[in-house]
Formats: sequence, C-alpha cells, structure tokens
Amino acid sequence: ALADYVHARGLKLGIYGDLGTLTCGGYPGTTLDRVEQDAQTFAEWGVDMLKLDGCYSSAEEQAKGYPAMARALNATGHPIVYSCSWPAYQGGLPPKVNYTVLAEVCNLWRNYDDIQDSWDSVLSILDWFFANQDVLQPAAGPGHWNDPDMLIIGNFGLSYEQSRSQMALWTVMAAPLLMSTDLRTISPSAKEILQNRLMIRINQDPLGIQGRRIVKEKSHIEVFLRPLSQAASALVFFSRRTDMPFLYTTSLAKLHFPEDAVYEVQDVFSGKIISGLKTGDSFSVVINPSGVVMWYLHPMAQPWHGVRQQGPSKGFHPVLL
Repeated sequence: ALADYVHARGLKLGIYGDLGTLTCGGYPGTTLDRVEQDAQTFAEWGVDMLKLDGCYSSAEEQAKGYPAMARALNATGHPIVYSCSWPAYQGGLPPKVNYTVLAEVCNLWRNYDDIQDSWDSVLSILDWFFANQDVLQPAAGPGHWNDPDMLIIGNFGLSYEQSRSQMALWTVMAAPLLMSTDLRTISPSAKEILQNRLMIRINQDPLGIQGRRIVKEKSHIEVFLRPLSQAASALVFFSRRTDMPFLYTTSLAKLHFPEDAVYEVQDVFSGKIISGLKTGDSFSVVINPSGVVMWYLHPMAQPWHGVRQQGPSKGFHPVLL
C-alpha cells in the first residue's frame, strides 16, 4: 500500500537495511542467510531502491554479503537501485577497497563518513574526495557512482551561499542528488537551489564523468572542472574564504581548455550568458565567502563569418556577480 501511494505520485520508494545482526540504529539487520528472502520481500513490496548499511558486520561478512545481495536483487527481476556502504567500512581506499569489483556489484556506494548538518562536515567530505580524486574519479560512471552522502540544503546548518556551494560541488562530482530535508517547511531559496534545472541537467549528463579539482590557489580559491557531453564543460569557482567577496581572474587557457576555441558561457545560478569567450581571454568572477560561481560552457560554431558576436572581444574582462 505504501509503494502504491508513493508511485501514484510519480515518486520512487527507497528502503534501508543493514548487512549485520542489527542496523546502526539497533533494529534487526539482514544476516547472510536472509539475503535472498529480504531481496524477494523488497521486490514484492515494490521497493525501487535499497540502501544497505554495514553496522555490526565483519569485513568477511561484507565481502560475501554485498555481492550476494546484488545477485539476489537481480534475481527478483524487479529493478532496484542498490546503494552500498561497503567501502565506507573499509576506509574508502585501496588496497582494502577494490573499485573495479565495487562497480560490478553496486549502483552507488558510500565512500566516507556520514554527513552532518554543518558546513564543517561538507568541507571534510569535500577535502577527502578531492584529496583522493585520482583513485575515486575513474571509478564513477553510468550505473556506478561515488556517493558523498546527502544534500543538507534546506536544513539548519548551511547559509545561503554554502547551500549553493554544496549543490554545485555535488553536481561537479557527479554525485547522486538525494535530499535530506523536510519538504513541508522548506524555504523558497532552498527550493530554488534544489530545483535548478541546468544544475540537474549537468549532474545527470549522460557521459557520467566525475569532475576533478584542477586549481588550488593560496588565496583559498579552488577551481573544479567536469567534462560533459557534446564537448561542453562545467566549471566551479569555489571560495573557502570567510572574510569578503573575492575577485578571481584567470583564463580558459590557464585552465587547460583547447587553444583557439570560442565558448558560450552560462552562469548556472543567474542564467547570464557570455557569448564569444575565447580561450585566451582573461576574465574575472566575484566569489562570495564560502560561495561558488558555476559556469556551463559549450563551444560555439566556427568560422565566425557572418555571425554577430555578443559579448567580449579581445581584452574585455566580463565580471559575473
């Protein structure tokens, strides 16, 4: 009945379980001898997603149980998205975590600590993911995703700027966008961030390539790049500063974009468009404290004969507020 109620409203139903004698909250878990029974029960209920945690289970039980549940879910014939906490219980990194095996077993997986409703928690997750991006980034792709945990936008711990930052940074990480907030009381500003259509389109780009941090400045400005389909890209300029807005100047050439290319740029939050930004052109962005500027870039058709340029010519420095 609950699944019917949820599905009738165009939504999906997820359920939580734990590969151990107890869940993390102390409720009954899924022991190895009950994996098939639980998978079949979830399928009969019409469940669309299973998050399988790992409290009260050993490394050996996890190594057997997570693949066993994947086989059991597939055997039901009912499509169920499978979220594993397996790597988080093994430190998240090789050699204890084999991401090749993980991608064959799970659709998404928790690599690191639970998120808390605080900016410090968001930053700690961000730091861990990008410090280890050489290992984590190749593991992600369509059907198998790194999961830095939920969006806490709309709760109590993040400011407006920090909320925009989490949305942009989770998007550039190709993270599953799972909200954790009370939709009955969510503010209009939080709702606007979470429902940004261009942001969601970038997040769900069909190539499924996870972005990387490409610049880390002494000024506490960081730049992240995510390649997208149709030769497009997403850039996030992020400020860790807490004092005042910062004017950051760079060029696409410094960010290793192709030479002699020309781009149309759209600010993901404001919608403003710069048309005709060349790789060699310098530009400046104003980034608020703990905030981001996010750009969606796609190459413009060339040659330029008969095409009216809108925006910067050589030497023009657009400033996006």
